[in-house]
Amino acid sequence: MLLSHGGEPLHTADPAARWTVEQVLALAPDETSRRAGSNLGSAGPWSGGGCDGSGAVWGLCKGSGSKPYRTVVDTTGPAYTCSCPSRKFPCKHALGLLLVWASGASALPAGEVPDWAGEWLTGRRKRVADMGKKGGPTTGGASATGPADPDAARRRAERRAGRITGGAQELEQRLTDLLRGGLAAADQSGYGLWEETAARMVDAQAPGLAARVRELGSIPGSGPGWPVRLLEECALLHLLDSAWLGIDRLPEPLAATVRTHVGLTAPAEGPPVRDHWLVLAQYDTPDGKIVTRRIWLYGRDSGRTALLLSFGAAGRAPGLALPVGVTVDAEMTPYPGAGRLRAELGEQFGVPSPTGTPPPGGTAAAAIGAYGDALRDDPWLDARPVTLREVIPVPSGDGWQLVDAAGEAALPVAPSALSRPGLWKLVALSGGAPITVFGECGHRGFDPLAAWSTDADAGACGVDADGVEISSVDTMSEIVPLI
Repeated sequence: MLLSHGGEPLHTADPAARWTVEQVLALAPDETSRRAGSNLGSAGPWSGGGCDGSGAVWGLCKGSGSKPYRTVVDTTGPAYTCSCPSRKFPCKHALGLLLVWASGASALPAGEVPDWAGEWLTGRRKRVADMGKKGGPTTGGASATGPADPDAARRRAERRAGRITGGAQELEQRLTDLLRGGLAAADQSGYGLWEETAARMVDAQAPGLAARVRELGSIPGSGPGWPVRLLEECALLHLLDSAWLGIDRLPEPLAATVRTHVGLTAPAEGPPVRDHWLVLAQYDTPDGKIVTRRIWLYGRDSGRTALLLSFGAAGRAPGLALPVGVTVDAEMTPYPGAGRLRAELGEQFGVPSPTGTPPPGGTAAAAIGAYGDALRDDPWLDARPVTLREVIPVPSGDGWQLVDAAGEAALPVAPSALSRPGLWKLVALSGGAPITVFGECGHRGFDPLAAWSTDADAGACGVDADGVEISSVDTMSEIVPLI
């Protein structure tokens, strides 16, 4: 059978470009799923499998029961379905099927989609097309996604703003009491008082303030120099409180940044940017009972870096997943705020390509300067995405640092990265030679997220949108995820 998408037949003559094993494993929701998927990444357990040019991959996996599990993947999403009872997303069968496909095994030849896989693919792609249509204007000229009652929405926003203001005032009093009693005694009250304060911020509908309060509670007793770190974070929190209480006097870009840090969500706005977006990194971080997934992308033509955020409830991975290293032809709509890095993924065009050129890179000194410039627009910015070119990882005391090949500057590797296996991947990839690294540069150091080894001499030089000197690389190896 031939599937249809928007009324057009999907061609199956040529298979879609295959991903690499690293790109597939980057989709795993956890290490257990990664190992289980790898065990199913050979042709042995699979039968009745295939792939087509529309990005569909399907197969039957032998399990413990009498009937094999039916597994289908739409790589244009990517999206997955499987008849197994697993609640993980993607499940080990979807990962195993993609690993077989990535290896080019004959178990998944190009062919026509069978009925049992086609039903799900057709339904999914129809839902995607319908969602795209809902974003447009209705017959009456109003947005189908707009509020039914703008006045009611405005009143709700005003009530929430009032609650946040009350929470910010209470938090200011808490910080005043803390400083009056002395920071050195902050570890004697224990974590319970901080958690109680955080709960009060949740009641005030200010989750951003609650998260920062919880971070304060983890600093006392965290190691030598903790009173200094606590004072720094208290100062930033006081600055955020003050900015919220005087938000009417702030310029709109900074006001939007303050709303974001406090925890107020705003819809993506502005004209969408269509580009070929290279997926640079994807990683999950726990945030209480929620898991936050961050996906960094780089636009080949626009030169923009975009951040996609998605969230998953406890025990479930976030729904959005993009393999590291693929290039997606898609639209991105930016969110308001300083820097406008966060974006919303819009319509995708065609099948993702498994290759892409890394972003232009700069020096360690340029990265530090760019982060300093970004702090003028967003004083609460923990880190800024940056690509370092021609750097060498070298040990430094109890940690590591990335040193410019010319020896002019260096960036310490962030403490959070020192215990991850990705650091040793980075060291092995370099072998003492210069490499290109993408990561997040902030006040805690540089957190490496992906790397390429250099296969040729430098190409043309130039200046990026921030005025930072950059240079491109003629030839690069495949991207290597470090997280």
